Amino acid sequence: MQSPCVRAPRTDGEAVRQQLENADLLDRDRRIAVEGEDIFVPIVDPDAVPSDLDVVDHETGDRETQTMPADRLEFDPSYERVGDVVVIDEDDSDRARALADAIVASDIPVETVLNRASKIEGELRVREWEVLYGESTETVHREYGCSYAVDLAAVFFSPRLATERHRVTEQIDAGEQVFDMFAGVGPFVIPAAQRDATAVGVDKNPVAIEYLEANAETNGVADAVTGIAADVRETADEYAEWADRIVMNLPHSADEFLDAAMAIAGEECVLHFYDIQHEDDPFGPGTEAIEAAAERAGDGEEPGYDVEVETERIVRSYAPHEVNVCLDVRLSRR
Repeated sequence: MQSPCVRAPRTDGEAVRQQLENADLLDRDRRIAVEGEDIFVPIVDPDAVPSDLDVVDHETGDRETQTMPADRLEFDPSYERVGDVVVIDEDDSDRARALADAIVASDIPVETVLNRASKIEGELRVREWEVLYGESTETVHREYGCSYAVDLAAVFFSPRLATERHRVTEQIDAGEQVFDMFAGVGPFVIPAAQRDATAVGVDKNPVAIEYLEANAETNGVADAVTGIAADVRETADEYAEWADRIVMNLPHSADEFLDAAMAIAGEECVLHFYDIQHEDDPFGPGTEAIEAAAERAGDGEEPGYDVEVETERIVRSYAPHEVNVCLDVRLSRR
């Protein structure tokens, strides 16, 4: 039987499947099919699939019934997976326990269930967790052919950004010099290095850099990746005018680091600037901040930059009336 599917490379299969599951687009009544180097993930609503995914009709079969958490609950559950850790966000302790028990009893492969116990806090961007099942907060997450060891209690990591990370790294050409100002465990720099770029990742969290370096080794790109545990503003002089591409994924406060970004940028540089703004004007404040920093970079003897916004992209909803956005900006030395 032919049914609508998202076609993707087999190496990207788990990331695509999880993306579709998070968007409630996965057709659980049909089996995922594999043919050659492609995987075909059945979907329920082709019109709702993001435009960067390839929707095709493909032969699929009936899926054997699997037990999912929703089958055991009287409410619609929300959760996300990071490797074999399942993360939930429930304020009610009884509801959290019921959801954790349903997850463990389901066919989802799980070693640990964590409930968010705090917001992301501090300069190191970590949160507290309530462990509802299992013991370890460490796992290995896989997306788009890369694997990342991560300890959710010690570093920041979001599986929801897999598609966005892939979108950015697919733009990278061999030979580029890529600088990630807030690198975490390496989900931007490692795929960049796999595309034959030289990549530098900086993070104030030394544990994140330890994981970044280990992940670079695991993924076979250690020779092309440099990890630095520091405030990125302290590295600007060392990497002055170095970067062909800069990633600034610190959406609440990336604007505070734009002067450092301008110092690191080369003659031509693409800047991926992440921001959180009100839905009425999601891109204006970020664009204005980048343009102001580009002008400041021209103070004194050195010229500033011309700014061309190439892409304005809403990555996801963040809160009521607030969106997480990305501006892809080309900087050209005047």
